[in-house]
Amino acid sequence: MTSVDSTRLRTRFAAALSALYGTEVPAYTTLVEVSQQVNSRVLARLGAGAERLGSIGRVTAERHGAIRVGSPRELAQVARIFAAFGMYPTGFYDLRDAKPRPIPVVSTAFRPLSAHELAQNPFRVFTSLLVPEDRRFFDADLEGRLKSFIGARTLFPGELLALADAAEARGALPEPDADRFIELATGAFALSAAPVDRAWYTELERVSSVAADIGGVTTTHINHLTPRVLDIDDLYRSMQQRGIAMIDRIQGPPRWQGPDVLLRQTSFRALAEPRTFADRSGALSEGTLRVRFGEVEARGIALTPQGRDLYDRLVALVERRMADRPKQDPQDEAAAVWQEHMPRTERELCLSGLGFFTYHATARDGGGPAPSTLRGLIEEGWIEPRPIVYEDFLPSSAAGIFASNLSGAGAAAAQEGGAPRDAAWLAGAIGREISRPEEVYAAQAQESLRAAQRQLGVVIEHA
Repeated sequence: MTSVDSTRLRTRFAAALSALYGTEVPAYTTLVEVSQQVNSRVLARLGAGAERLGSIGRVTAERHGAIRVGSPRELAQVARIFAAFGMYPTGFYDLRDAKPRPIPVVSTAFRPLSAHELAQNPFRVFTSLLVPEDRRFFDADLEGRLKSFIGARTLFPGELLALADAAEARGALPEPDADRFIELATGAFALSAAPVDRAWYTELERVSSVAADIGGVTTTHINHLTPRVLDIDDLYRSMQQRGIAMIDRIQGPPRWQGPDVLLRQTSFRALAEPRTFADRSGALSEGTLRVRFGEVEARGIALTPQGRDLYDRLVALVERRMADRPKQDPQDEAAAVWQEHMPRTERELCLSGLGFFTYHATARDGGGPAPSTLRGLIEEGWIEPRPIVYEDFLPSSAAGIFASNLSGAGAAAAQEGGAPRDAAWLAGAIGREISRPEEVYAAQAQESLRAAQRQLGVVIEHA
């Protein structure tokens, strides 16, 4: 009997979710169509250069999803499901102190870790966990009722979890089981038609629309599904030309004349979707909720810890300058700051130790002995550095997207104490190691450097 390995399971799952979300949110289909048109234009304009950060096949197929859950138990179940697809928790993001609006969640992303698996299918899911214990958002009474509500629901059926565990243990599933697994996994993230308790949802929404979306319903769902685009500025304009309302700006680094780094994101605004509500007497009525939106992203080069420090300093510098010149266009100000302080070429980014790259020995005829330093090998053409794509997320950008699509302002009591949460806490809560993105990129770079050393027959110093 034919078996379906985790890579093909992941590919099928991403396609099934995309088809589902397209039926639930038709504007998503438009977003995908426009993304593909933009990518075709960039490919026609730049040729092979358009594929510097990934083949057009990979970029076209690439998606990231976002879901939200309410308890460590639910998150641990999510981890079991995604492990069957070869997707593992990577990175820790705390959005509770986010600007412009705090959001009562901590998050991680489930994604493939190896370069090979990412090249096969880079599907990733940004997964947020509610923090009911945080007194800045929830008092003791609301915390108790919220935990009771979440504890009483079942997001994922036992059959789904059993198949997930079997797939993780074996690395594959027999074809009939694979079909059933994809069906159940996709169905678990479909928008439910079950009535929403209006009073309970409204009470949570006064704290946070995200809290209501997580704890005000008995199911979870795909909150957004994100294609990748090669020119997000073109995409933003093209969507507006189609009459689709976009959020106010593109989140992340500015468009500028140097190398793209990290991640740029934008979205169309959350749509008013019809939902059925139940009042305290059980009477049903129709209404709408705005919780789901269409996000799109453009990915750049992964930055080293030193590069991220520089990035954070530049973001802070832009904010200070904007405070002095509030009428200045933020994009123009940020681009000017980047021109002043960020390396202007990929090579400079590499040689300054600010970006992550893989290293590849080149074919050379003669020219004397190879230098012993990485810098010398790069400058003399013995080694070609190739950028590593940033596969993860930016807390400020995620918060900006969330905030731009929230239906209510929410409330947080800054004077109250928070609930300590970090990557170690999250790993303990779900019983799985959480990879650090910078360590994943560094390991990839080191592996390529060792291969280049063997090919060149030299011991490379980093100076």
